[in-house]
Amino acid sequence: MTDSKAVYRGTGRRKTSVARVRLTPGTGIYTVNGRPAADYFGREVLVTYVEQPFRATETMNRFDVIASIHGGGVSGQAGALRHGIARALLDAGDEYRADLKRAGLLRRDPRMVERKKYGLKKARKRPQFSKR
Repeated sequence: MTDSKAVYRGTGRRKTSVARVRLTPGTGIYTVNGRPAADYFGREVLVTYVEQPFRATETMNRFDVIASIHGGGVSGQAGALRHGIARALLDAGDEYRADLKRAGLLRRDPRMVERKKYGLKKARKRPQFSKR
Protein backbone atom coordinates (compact mmCIF):
# COMPACT_ATOMS: atom_id res chain seq x y z
CA MET A 1 0.00 0.00 0.00
CA THR A 2 2.57 2.65 1.05
CA ASP A 3 5.85 2.76 -0.85
CA SER A 4 8.96 3.82 1.14
CA LYS A 5 9.84 6.53 -1.43
CA ALA A 6 6.25 7.70 -1.90
CA VAL A 7 5.27 11.32 -1.29
CA TYR A 8 1.61 12.21 -0.95
CA ARG A 9 0.53 15.82 -1.35
CA GLY A 10 -2.50 17.80 -0.27
CA THR A 11 -3.51 21.45 -0.07
CA GLY A 12 -5.67 22.58 2.84
CA ARG A 13 -7.43 25.89 3.39
CA ARG A 14 -9.17 27.55 6.34
CA LYS A 15 -10.14 31.23 6.67
CA THR A 16 -7.20 32.99 4.99
CA SER A 17 -4.63 30.26 5.69
CA VAL A 18 -3.24 27.90 3.06
CA ALA A 19 -1.25 24.76 3.94
CA ARG A 20 0.78 22.75 1.42
CA VAL A 21 1.27 19.31 2.95
CA ARG A 22 3.59 16.43 2.05
CA LEU A 23 3.17 13.03 3.69
CA THR A 24 5.98 10.50 3.56
CA PRO A 25 5.97 7.07 5.22
CA GLY A 26 7.75 7.46 8.54
CA THR A 27 7.34 7.61 12.31
CA GLY A 28 4.89 10.48 12.86
CA ILE A 29 7.14 13.57 12.90
CA TYR A 30 5.35 16.87 12.18
CA THR A 31 7.42 19.67 10.64
CA VAL A 32 5.65 22.98 10.04
CA ASN A 33 7.61 25.74 8.28
CA GLY A 34 10.84 24.04 9.34
CA ARG A 35 9.88 23.74 13.02
CA PRO A 36 8.28 20.94 15.07
CA ALA A 37 4.48 21.32 15.22
CA ALA A 38 4.42 21.57 19.02
CA ASP A 39 6.81 24.55 18.88
CA TYR A 40 5.07 26.17 15.91
CA PHE A 41 1.51 26.06 17.26
CA GLY A 42 2.44 26.46 20.92
CA ARG A 43 -0.81 24.87 22.17
CA GLU A 44 -1.29 21.12 22.60
CA VAL A 45 -4.97 21.48 21.63
CA LEU A 46 -4.01 22.61 18.14
CA VAL A 47 -1.59 19.71 17.70
CA THR A 48 -4.30 17.18 18.64
CA TYR A 49 -6.69 19.02 16.27
CA VAL A 50 -4.14 18.56 13.46
CA GLU A 51 -3.86 14.82 14.28
CA GLN A 52 -7.59 14.15 13.72
CA PRO A 53 -7.23 12.76 10.16
CA PHE A 54 -4.69 10.21 11.39
CA ARG A 55 -6.91 9.21 14.32
CA ALA A 56 -9.94 8.81 12.01
CA THR A 57 -8.03 6.53 9.63
CA GLU A 58 -6.02 4.76 12.38
CA THR A 59 -2.70 5.73 10.76
CA MET A 60 -1.05 7.45 13.72
CA ASN A 61 2.79 7.39 13.54
CA ARG A 62 2.78 5.88 10.03
CA PHE A 63 3.47 9.13 8.14
CA ASP A 64 5.81 12.08 8.56
CA VAL A 65 4.23 15.46 7.83
CA ILE A 66 6.13 18.29 6.16
CA ALA A 67 3.99 21.38 5.79
CA SER A 68 4.39 24.90 4.51
CA ILE A 69 1.71 27.24 5.87
CA HIS A 70 1.07 30.93 5.25
CA GLY A 71 -1.67 33.44 5.98
CA GLY A 72 -4.05 33.86 8.90
CA GLY A 73 -3.45 33.06 12.55
CA VAL A 74 -2.43 29.89 14.34
CA SER A 75 -5.97 28.52 14.70
CA GLY A 76 -6.76 28.97 11.01
CA GLN A 77 -3.38 27.51 10.10
CA ALA A 78 -4.08 24.43 12.23
CA GLY A 79 -7.41 24.01 10.42
CA ALA A 80 -5.71 24.37 7.04
CA LEU A 81 -3.08 21.79 8.03
CA ARG A 82 -5.79 19.35 9.15
CA HIS A 83 -7.59 19.78 5.82
CA GLY A 84 -4.33 19.33 3.89
CA ILE A 85 -3.43 16.15 5.79
CA ALA A 86 -6.88 14.69 5.06
CA ARG A 87 -6.46 15.43 1.34
CA ALA A 88 -2.95 13.97 1.30
CA LEU A 89 -4.26 10.79 2.97
CA LEU A 90 -6.76 10.51 0.09
CA ASP A 91 -3.78 10.66 -2.26
CA ALA A 92 -2.13 7.90 -0.21
CA GLY A 93 -5.07 5.52 -0.55
CA ASP A 94 -8.75 5.57 -1.50
CA GLU A 95 -9.57 3.19 1.36
CA TYR A 96 -9.33 6.17 3.75
CA ARG A 97 -12.09 8.16 1.98
CA ALA A 98 -15.04 6.69 3.92
CA ASP A 99 -13.43 7.29 7.33
CA LEU A 100 -12.35 10.84 6.46
CA LYS A 101 -15.75 11.69 4.99
CA ARG A 102 -17.59 10.27 8.01
CA ALA A 103 -15.44 12.43 10.31
CA GLY A 104 -16.16 15.50 8.12
CA LEU A 105 -12.48 16.15 7.40
CA LEU A 106 -12.64 16.44 3.60
CA ARG A 107 -14.94 19.46 3.53
CA ARG A 108 -13.35 22.90 3.61
CA ASP A 109 -14.78 25.00 6.43
CA PRO A 110 -16.58 27.79 4.52
CA ARG A 111 -16.80 30.27 7.41
CA MET A 112 -14.99 33.53 6.72
CA VAL A 113 -14.73 36.84 8.54
CA GLU A 114 -17.60 39.14 7.63
CA ARG A 115 -16.50 42.38 6.00
CA LYS A 116 -16.67 45.73 7.78
CA LYS A 117 -19.49 48.02 6.63
CA TYR A 118 -19.21 51.78 6.29
CA GLY A 119 -20.72 53.79 9.13
CA LEU A 120 -20.11 50.93 11.54
CA LYS A 121 -17.16 50.21 13.81
CA LYS A 122 -16.89 46.53 12.79
CA ALA A 123 -19.04 44.22 10.66
CA ARG A 124 -22.12 44.67 12.88
CA LYS A 125 -21.07 46.83 15.84
CA ARG A 126 -22.72 50.22 15.67
CA PRO A 127 -21.47 53.50 17.12
CA GLN A 128 -23.02 54.37 20.50
CA PHE A 129 -26.46 55.96 20.18
CA SER A 130 -26.71 59.52 21.48
CA LYS A 131 -30.14 61.02 22.13
CA ARG A 132 -28.87 64.64 22.13
